[in-house]
Amino acid sequence: MGGVNVAKRLIDGYDSLFADLDGVIYEGGKAIAHAIPTLVELKTAGLPLAYVTNNSSRKPQTIADQISSYGITVTADEIVSSGQTGVELLSTLIEPGSKVLVVGGEGLRNYTEQAGFVLVADSTENPAAVIQGFSPDIGWKHLAEAAYAIQNGAKWVATNSDWTIPQERGIAPGNGTLISAVHTAVGQLPLVAGKPEVAIFETAKRRLDVSRPLFVGDRIDTDILGANRAGIDSVLVLTGISKAKELLATTAESNPTFVIENLRELLLPYVPPKQTKRGFRLRDAEVELLGNRVRVVAGQPNSIDALRCACALIWNSGKAIHTLDVEPSLYE
Repeated sequence: MGGVNVAKRLIDGYDSLFADLDGVIYEGGKAIAHAIPTLVELKTAGLPLAYVTNNSSRKPQTIADQISSYGITVTADEIVSSGQTGVELLSTLIEPGSKVLVVGGEGLRNYTEQAGFVLVADSTENPAAVIQGFSPDIGWKHLAEAAYAIQNGAKWVATNSDWTIPQERGIAPGNGTLISAVHTAVGQLPLVAGKPEVAIFETAKRRLDVSRPLFVGDRIDTDILGANRAGIDSVLVLTGISKAKELLATTAESNPTFVIENLRELLLPYVPPKQTKRGFRLRDAEVELLGNRVRVVAGQPNSIDALRCACALIWNSGKAIHTLDVEPSLYE
């Protein structure tokens, strides 16, 4: 989180913004504070936007209509779904016009049909492939048919492997749990299209014809890891799944380039912590490493500045998080 030009807004220097949806733009059916006004300002200024989502259950237009209902004009072309990328991967594995068993929602079925594949209802029709995505309507029978088809030689592609999804009432099981059920039966893993794999980011870059996007997400295990793998600068926004405790414990491959509390901070200068004799300081906050103890010695322990200092300290300490005694007020 260093080396940033503090005279510019965080977004400056990038030719586009890629944004996750759940936990970043909205949570369930409700827009997240500051998200829409920030996106409106960026779009009005002419910055290309893409909404890069592991959600494959809905059509792009349906997703675009939902976001638009919050107060920003969004087109279906701006939606980059793991379902679309999944079908692209499918096209590299099987012949055009092949039979495909779709385990997922309307959006995934639509993507698969549009690519020229023939949809089948179950494994008895000998599909050449199974493509699996999340839908709240998936039941045991769907998972069983997928398992039978895969055991009979069908190629297996999954749109994403998210273990959880944020909902208004709490955190719910995601597509990763459904993949795990099939994996247990067949003893193999699918080819995954969505984050944290690179393919979906390449789809987004081609769609917008950009080369230096900034990606903002709320999950370290998918969003941040995926952007890092794709060579894209990443922003973790603390409005969704991943919170301070998980952030402090990340390894180098999952460290975000930036950490913000809400999307409005994309329009502000990003000031990195400065190294001190025993730790890092940012404005009024200072965090030090005293032996194996990570302690806030100045400022509010639960502030974003203290969190950024603690991240810089821990990530640069060369020590594993389990060997450190981290002040609980940094993450509680």
